Amino acid sequence: MADDEPTRAARLLDAQAKAERLFAEIEERGLVAPGEGERAVSDRVRDLANELFGTTRHWHKRIVRSGPNTLAPYRENPPDRVIATDDIVFADFGPIFEEYEADFGRTFVLGDDPVKHRLRADLGEIFAAGRRFFEAVPDITGKQLYAEVERLAAEAGWELGGWHAGHLVGEFPHETVDGADTESYIAPANDTPLRRTDKAGRTCHWILEIHLVDRQREFGGFYEELLTL
Repeated sequence: MADDEPTRAARLLDAQAKAERLFAEIEERGLVAPGEGERAVSDRVRDLANELFGTTRHWHKRIVRSGPNTLAPYRENPPDRVIATDDIVFADFGPIFEEYEADFGRTFVLGDDPVKHRLRADLGEIFAAGRRFFEAVPDITGKQLYAEVERLAAEAGWELGGWHAGHLVGEFPHETVDGADTESYIAPANDTPLRRTDKAGRTCHWILEIHLVDRQREFGGFYEELLTL
């Protein structure tokens, strides 16, 4: 039997809280470090999720990208790269906790490069501004929110790195909710309201993801978490 809406919301928030703790442990344990390969760091994060929460499944591929690899959108698979001393790295993980999906992304800056540190700071600020815009427009569509995030990025001097700025999230696997179609994404082609129910009558919950890139300097950053709760 499907969970009622308050239970769904609580379990999605609990899944995100666990993902947030996982990322705090990544930083505390220094897993993102110069001289480490991206794939090796990804495997250590996978093992850490298992150690902390008994998590063995992730609903999407585990991503750790550094340097120029941070320009690549999700669907690309750049070659494994060794993290450098003065690098920028982002991690994007989708662990499953008690059959509910988390989707969490953060950026790490190694060294003192001021532009990389500014990008990392802007990620959180643009996420917060995008959320405020979402909250202020009751019938907002995926197209409208994408356009606002794109505007905020350009205003800060960055480009968006992907064709969408977020997606549905829920019980695993969320793809069965609406299918992998345009209405499942915060994207220019999605003219449907984000505040709606799915085909099963459940409230749609969304992840907002901010992928900022500087193509001239060949690096980017990433930030994502729940938008709707």
